[in-house]
Amino acid sequence: MIIFIIIPVHNRKQFTFNCLTALINQTNKNFYIVVIDDGSTDGTSEMIKDHFKDVILLKGDGNLWWSGATNLGVKYALKNNASYIMTLNDDTVPCEDFMENMFHWAQEMPNALLGALALNANTGQPDYGGELLSWKTAGYTKLLNLLKKDEQKGIHPVTHYPGRGLLIPAAVFNKIGFYDEKNFPQAVADDDFAHRAKRAGYNIYCNYDAKLFTYPEESAIIKLRQKKNIKNYYSHLFGLKGGGNLKYFTIYALKNCPPKYILLFLPIGIIRRVLGYPKEWALDYIKGRHLKWKQFIVDFLNK
Repeated sequence: MIIFIIIPVHNRKQFTFNCLTALINQTNKNFYIVVIDDGSTDGTSEMIKDHFKDVILLKGDGNLWWSGATNLGVKYALKNNASYIMTLNDDTVPCEDFMENMFHWAQEMPNALLGALALNANTGQPDYGGELLSWKTAGYTKLLNLLKKDEQKGIHPVTHYPGRGLLIPAAVFNKIGFYDEKNFPQAVADDDFAHRAKRAGYNIYCNYDAKLFTYPEESAIIKLRQKKNIKNYYSHLFGLKGGGNLKYFTIYALKNCPPKYILLFLPIGIIRRVLGYPKEWALDYIKGRHLKWKQFIVDFLNK
């Protein structure tokens, strides 16, 4: 079993350092690491050369984005006889038995795609363990809301999985091709890929035994929603990193939604993306005003 871990990076030297440090300290070290530095200017490549001699470093010019950079790494891995490829983000810190538990379930389920259980690095609590998508309602059900605490182990089927810690048999790429960097240069490409793999006959699971720490607040999608203003709302709907990008969502829906549900899934999804941001914005404003009045009353009573 030859595994290549593919990590696209851009100007996040400290996160990259932490991620690579966690990987070289794994209990099972039977894998290769490929980092694609897409035009970093913060010394990321130099840091890798100085501290991680065994890491394979590929370079981009800053225009590859996530999909192009990941595809570059995947192609390198396939040329070097990879049997499995893992896509991993640089703002993750895999637990020391992460790869050991991935190896275990890959041997049990050799033709499946295996995602990892994400733990919030700030709280240590489970943050993401996969979802079940309903095309009919355009709704997502989080597995963590369905599974009891004692059930959060082993593998559980999901409808799709992001590229953050996803182990993929090389045969999947040979059968369905690479990430769609033309239509989805940054966001959505990983979900699109997972749906294509599912349609090609590959099951997808979240491996609750393989854990990694993540920093949700570092996601570009989350950042656009944390600080709400007109500029960020526009980027949310139309920007390259926007989680509600209407163009990407429309293409994603047309490519993947079953035809009998498209007239439900597409408009519902668009409405949620357009109205979800201002709804959160309004609720944040009301909450903020409430807290200010509450603090005012407390201060007044304490005088």
